[in-house]
Amino acid sequence: MPHSSAMLREIHSLVETLTPRLIEIRRHLHSHPELSGQEYKTAAYVAGVLSSCGLRVQELVGKTGVVAELPGQDPSKILAIRADMDALPIPERVELEFASTQTGIMHACGHDVHTTVGLGTAMVLSQLGVPLPGTLRFLFQPAEETAQGARWMIEDGVMADVSAIFSVHAYPSVPARTIGIRYGALTAAADDLDITIIGESGHGARPHEAIDAIWIASQVVTTLQQSISRTQNPLHPVVLTIGQISGGRAPNVIADTVKLSGTVRSLHPDTRHHLPQWIETIVAGVCQPYGAKYEINYRRGVPSVLNDPALTDLVARSVSEALGDQAIQLIHEPSLGAEDFALYLEHAPGTMFRLGVGFTDRAVNHPLHHPKFEVDESAIASGVITMAYSSYRYLQSP
Repeated sequence: MPHSSAMLREIHSLVETLTPRLIEIRRHLHSHPELSGQEYKTAAYVAGVLSSCGLRVQELVGKTGVVAELPGQDPSKILAIRADMDALPIPERVELEFASTQTGIMHACGHDVHTTVGLGTAMVLSQLGVPLPGTLRFLFQPAEETAQGARWMIEDGVMADVSAIFSVHAYPSVPARTIGIRYGALTAAADDLDITIIGESGHGARPHEAIDAIWIASQVVTTLQQSISRTQNPLHPVVLTIGQISGGRAPNVIADTVKLSGTVRSLHPDTRHHLPQWIETIVAGVCQPYGAKYEINYRRGVPSVLNDPALTDLVARSVSEALGDQAIQLIHEPSLGAEDFALYLEHAPGTMFRLGVGFTDRAVNHPLHHPKFEVDESAIASGVITMAYSSYRYLQSP
């Protein structure tokens, strides 16, 4: 195999040549966003690009996912590269020549960039002219935004015999041409929560003859939020958000049933383990004095993304060699957002790096999931170089 420095020069040269095509790919994806589980046209487009690179391509994996392999000298050493493809139900409010053509749908989380980086990595490493030391398996995943796609892909066997897995996520608070590196927990565990308060209906003029589920539900919301600060370890953060409240039949009728729905996010496994019982204790304590009943449905979602130290260090060293030390930004705090990339890490060690996509000449870079979220496209080349060279370095290692 060529020495790493020669391989790095070749990767840089290929990325420079391919950059116009990569930007074209990203803009096509951005113009044609599809929601979670509906990525049929996106998947067909991705499969077409991969097939043109000579990769073995399999479609309809994980429902609407795509898997492609680039075989290498050692078929037993398989590195997976995961990219997500779905968009969000958010109306785009950025005036671009390649703005979304789908009303009410946009790539507001950078998945068009993630897919482009995955495709760019496949394009570069398939054009090296020499076989890689090991095999690359590209996973183009649907439905990350609904935290379902990774599970679908895994159920279809995409992690069989995988030795390690890499992934990338765009980050607007990190400037373009910069790579964010985080050791340890990158994201939070995210669980879903439904609480139903069951009271007794009555006339709005005679509250003493009823059990007011709306009033009790409001006490539940308030008590849960207040209790976090006094019963949970402040060094082990918990974020409980009630995002939906539904109940009641008429303005003059006391509601007998109210449903609260939300999410619970945490970083520490032990804290997460105890949260269902803690929530039930709080809800029971509020309901009991007023004679109300309750039902709780606590559903485990995705765990934290825990970046493997050795693989994270390999990516950091690869960035240093490929882009320079100035291109590395250490991320000191985890995000309380969630990522179903964590589910792959239950099957193989892995790491996810943050790809800086922020504009350095703008006072404001809108956050992810914002209708004005925008990407500095110079980040694409940095992402492909990082992923391609890190992959080569991993496959070359003993």
